[in-house]
Amino acid sequence: MGVVAPVFAMVAGEASGDVLGADLIRALKKYYPNAVFEGIGGPKMQAEGFHSLFEMDRLSVMGFVEPLKRLPELLGIRRSVIKRYLDKQPAAFIGIDSPDFNDTIEFKLHRAGVKTIHYVSPSVWAWRQGRIKKIKKSIDLMLCLLPFEAAFYEQHEVPVRFVGHPLAGQFKSEPDTEGARVQLGLDSDRPVLCIMPGSRAGEVNMMTEVFLDTAQSLMASIDGLQLIIPAANKARYAQLTGLLALRPDLDIKLIMQQSHAAMESSDVVLLASGTTALEAMLLKKPMVVSYKLGALTYKLVAPFIKTPFVSIPNLLANKMLVPELIQGQAVASNLSAAVLAALDKSKRSELAAVFAKLHDQLAVESGDIAAAAIVDLVSAGDSF
Repeated sequence: MGVVAPVFAMVAGEASGDVLGADLIRALKKYYPNAVFEGIGGPKMQAEGFHSLFEMDRLSVMGFVEPLKRLPELLGIRRSVIKRYLDKQPAAFIGIDSPDFNDTIEFKLHRAGVKTIHYVSPSVWAWRQGRIKKIKKSIDLMLCLLPFEAAFYEQHEVPVRFVGHPLAGQFKSEPDTEGARVQLGLDSDRPVLCIMPGSRAGEVNMMTEVFLDTAQSLMASIDGLQLIIPAANKARYAQLTGLLALRPDLDIKLIMQQSHAAMESSDVVLLASGTTALEAMLLKKPMVVSYKLGALTYKLVAPFIKTPFVSIPNLLANKMLVPELIQGQAVASNLSAAVLAALDKSKRSELAAVFAKLHDQLAVESGDIAAAAIVDLVSAGDSF
């Protein structure tokens, strides 16, 4: 009688999770060459032999209105996944990011005795920390991309493994600033400010005006300053084109995507807080981090924010490496002063050295570490 192949159920809801899932599948195959991988995943996971029961795109919804419209379908998919893995329990269930979709699946399967893993911590360490109570009841293991996240789960006695951040391996140790400028048609001997107002429509509407006011001020202070804005997609390109049309006196190079090249070409990055700050750090670029919410939204959200910093470089270092100008502080005079300070050559050199150490800390073999942790978890109960 042959050995039964283990089944690993996985659910990824967006492109970033698909990348993590594919990497994890490759690593798990080293331990279980005949394993079956199924659930919900995208093309990269499927290229590794993963069987997707539903199209991953059906889970990729944004905003408030679209999820409400699609709620019956999403609930139906989730019920189907839960029933399948309650009826025939897998060796483990691995929810990859998408916590709003995966947390209920993990809770119900965990309660039924299925080993459950969540890959990519939700920002529970930053706000709404009460969610940790449900997480403790829902998972056997949390796989974190950032070390300070692991410390938070250890503090709350949730089994955790820091696995590094997959973005770290995509960046070289030294940026090729000159090469990026050639690629983008920028002058090599003039300073460059890269402006990153966000990837969502609301962010762009909220941040672009103050960022352009800042650029206007800096043009008067920095001789020959070049300005570049990479648009995240076609919709953001059209949106930014309209906003820039209102500023004919500003000479700004608007490009489609190529955000890494735009940041790599720059002397400093002015950005809306988010993953972009991590990318700028990995490119060893000085940055000024800013963010604004609507006044009512900020008033509602502020009491639930429990972290002293908002940007990943500062969170990793546990100190204010880069300036953060949030809400009422996000005005052109403050931002301009911060950009000018960030251009100081001696400070830039010191900051790059710190960023290099943080880069090394994150640049580990995430898939292999995650797979080894999962193997440790499930091996005690092996029946295959």
